[in-house]
Amino acid sequence: MTHIAVERNRRKQMNEHLAVLRSLMPESYVQRGDQASIVGGAIEFVKELEHLLQSLEAQKFVLTQQQQQEEEGGQNSTSSAPPFSQFFCYPQYTCSQIPNKYTSKSKAAIADIEVTLIETHANLRILSRKRLNQLSKMVACFQTLYLSILHLNVTTLEPLVLYSISVKVEEGCRLNSAEEIAGAVHQMLRIIEEEATLCVDSIN
Repeated sequence: MTHIAVERNRRKQMNEHLAVLRSLMPESYVQRGDQASIVGGAIEFVKELEHLLQSLEAQKFVLTQQQQQEEEGGQNSTSSAPPFSQFFCYPQYTCSQIPNKYTSKSKAAIADIEVTLIETHANLRILSRKRLNQLSKMVACFQTLYLSILHLNVTTLEPLVLYSISVKVEEGCRLNSAEEIAGAVHQMLRIIEEEATLCVDSIN
């Protein structure tokens, strides 16, 4: 009887939480009232809010830089924090953020890359220099790595671009940890960077 009461209470709390969650989202994000639809809609809504927050951060960074330049007589200021720094907690690779014990010691890092992995789902944040056809090449590489893209947000702040990507690790993927996924992404970006450099050199 105690077990039944505990289970009944758990279900009641779950239904109450789902009702609150649904009330916090616009109706367009919840097509049906079942649990899967509510949770799925919440994921979509959070991703949209994340993208909005990143866009606002980019605008704030530009305005802050302009104000500092005006105050310092047109000089380029380097006192402000790197753009999008608050979106990275423990990046495996970094070229613009403050390194920490989780960060790759490689001095050749060409992007800020942070990967978190929970079971078969991974969240990636990538801050790199914007390159020609970069996104399409990345999508193609993810497919070859058996990483299916579920969500993708892109925020640009010339000459940088921030990618927030949610992927599912499919059967057949040989990457077994967040560090391995981060390493594969870094190698992918290095190849894209080299191809872009070769393209520029051939034009010149």
